[in-house]
Amino acid sequence: MRFPTFIARRYLFSKKRHNVINIVSVVSACAIGLGTLALIVILSVYNGFDSIISEMYENSSPDFVIVPKAGKSLDTEDSTIVKIHKAASGKGEFTWCPVIEDNAYIQYDMVQTIAHIKGVPDEYTTIRKVTDNIIEGAFELQFGDFKKAIVAESLAAELRLKTTFSTPLEIFYPSRTEDISLLTPWENLMNIRMRPSGVISTLQGDETDLIYIGLDAARELFQYERSECNKIEIFAAEGTVSKRIAESEKFIKKLLKSENADYILKNRYEQNEAVYKMMRTEKIAVYLILFFVIIIVSVNIFASLSMLILEKKSDIKTYKTIGADTPLIRSAFTLHGWITCIAGALPGLVIGLILCGLQIKFGLIRMAGNFIIDYYPVAIKLSDVFVIIAGVAVIGFIMSYIPTRTIKYLNNEE
Repeated sequence: MRFPTFIARRYLFSKKRHNVINIVSVVSACAIGLGTLALIVILSVYNGFDSIISEMYENSSPDFVIVPKAGKSLDTEDSTIVKIHKAASGKGEFTWCPVIEDNAYIQYDMVQTIAHIKGVPDEYTTIRKVTDNIIEGAFELQFGDFKKAIVAESLAAELRLKTTFSTPLEIFYPSRTEDISLLTPWENLMNIRMRPSGVISTLQGDETDLIYIGLDAARELFQYERSECNKIEIFAAEGTVSKRIAESEKFIKKLLKSENADYILKNRYEQNEAVYKMMRTEKIAVYLILFFVIIIVSVNIFASLSMLILEKKSDIKTYKTIGADTPLIRSAFTLHGWITCIAGALPGLVIGLILCGLQIKFGLIRMAGNFIIDYYPVAIKLSDVFVIIAGVAVIGFIMSYIPTRTIKYLNNEE
């Protein structure tokens, strides 16, 4: 056994003359263990919420969207768009969906507000599983010559709207081709009346004022040509591997760049970039806050090791006499403090992982209130475990090394 390891283990398990050193060492190890336990549990719970939010956006967002670099509209018959269409849907792996979106003024009975209108084709329900979120009525965009609309749940509540009522929903939008008259501005408003056919539950915060209407109705309201739209949503077929999706993204972006096209391709992350960045930033902030607590707690190791060095002044002189140099003695005491830190961190980590596993399997702690889930979600990531272990080990080493710098001064005094 190496000399530093032997000395570190001997001091770790031996009884000190001053019992306060033992107490401080045990307290510091327990505190680091609690801090490590809190880190793994809180980060795992955060990962659980993160996965749920990501899943919500994955279910509601297309794999890709093509949007114009400038302006509001693009032409689906443009040569570049046609090439992308052939490449994206040639093997049946991707579905092409033109969409028109804009904000408009709406009125239902005596209630008026601003809503986000989304015009989609009739086959939209076969592309996205929006019908699963219908809580009243049906997802029906057209019935004969009658145009219909599907309203977000929160907006329907604001309008006091029911699909069983006969009151029509009116949508107004300023004309794109005519100048607004100051005397009779209402004459320059495009107007469309439709019956609400369904109420849909929306999970994303930016969809609370959403109204689905037919693509043809949206072209009529916003005065778009037959081949125009705001953006093109591209959905991967079920079962398409992620590698194939990544290859398609790379190909389409390369094609847009080579054609010097006035369009941008956005993947799922880029469509919701602010949300994903916010979640990542929050996780880093939580880790830093809890890690700072561990740094404060690890000061106890600094204190206990400093007292141990003072108590072992005679031992240090003996080691020096038998040929041990100062760096070797320092490494022995540093290893002692580091082992104390790890001895507290590992049990805390194991207990934390066990608690997370029990929550995943049995759902021990329920969430209060009305949420889409009943229990606190937990997801353990191996990367978090490694980061926690590495962080605690580094802090333990630093806090153990600093007090050993005084050993050379103790030798000088002798």
